[in-house]
Amino acid sequence: MKKIILAIIFAVMSIAAMAQAKKPTIMVMPSDLWCNKNGFMEIYDNQGVEEPIPNYRMALISSDELLPVISQINGLMADRGFPLKNLESEIKAISQNSAEMAAVTSKDGGGIQTNPLMQLRQRANADIIIQITWTVNTVGPKRSVTYTMQGLDSYTSKEIATSTGTGTPSFTAETAVLLSEAVSQHIDEFCDRLQAHFDDLFENGREVALAINVFENDDDIDLESEFDGKELREIIEDWICDNTVSHRYHLADDNEYYMNFDEVRIPLYDEKGRPIAANNFARDLVKYLKGAPCTIAKVKAMNQGQGKATLIIGNK
Repeated sequence: MKKIILAIIFAVMSIAAMAQAKKPTIMVMPSDLWCNKNGFMEIYDNQGVEEPIPNYRMALISSDELLPVISQINGLMADRGFPLKNLESEIKAISQNSAEMAAVTSKDGGGIQTNPLMQLRQRANADIIIQITWTVNTVGPKRSVTYTMQGLDSYTSKEIATSTGTGTPSFTAETAVLLSEAVSQHIDEFCDRLQAHFDDLFENGREVALAINVFENDDDIDLESEFDGKELREIIEDWICDNTVSHRYHLADDNEYYMNFDEVRIPLYDEKGRPIAANNFARDLVKYLKGAPCTIAKVKAMNQGQGKATLIIGNK
């Protein structure tokens, strides 16, 4: 009996150790501030709404400093065991497929509801985005670098870690090396915060947002329509409650035509170990609503990036 108990304890400890050992996937990119300051922003027309978007492709081509800086930060993170997604590689892959992506439309002719930044994040599928901003200080013949590094949850864009500092002045070091030396002074504390956030995601689920919109439809269905004695909004909320981690979610607002959920905690991975995004979660809800008792024919999920999806009921 003692051997069995010890074996169980060892197995539990091994599983816990494996969970703790898994690290988030990282992608390093310049901040919006750096891109704007250096002229690498462009206006993107997102179905009539103008959005300022960083032009990372132009920044990588035009800046002598950006690629070496990213390489230095990537090296620091790799030394600490973090899996990396390479910004330059992901940009090249998106460029190669841009014509194909531009031709993709929904069945009713509507465009995919993402912007280039969302496409980049979704393709890279990184858990955490590290944004870096830096300026070079010159005093006489010596140069130093002041930096700000932010760790953002790629699904919510919430800041989960930050590090700022100024490195030691040098006569000869290149900008990327000066930055690496400055960042190295605080990198371990920064990485600890990233890991703590990822450990929380493992335990409590990844945070996403989900919107439900109802438009005109042939069956005259809205969120107050009843199926087996329950309103549709109750059925939807019950499903979300049953399929979130520890039943954690927040219904921010609702009426007969829309429901807005935020702080929806979904599992990090499916049963096959694949990362789950908001759109995956929404598609599962679509399948549920198409079945009994609702049997709603016209319902679909619209992708709005890794961390947000919209469910459309009706003829839009």
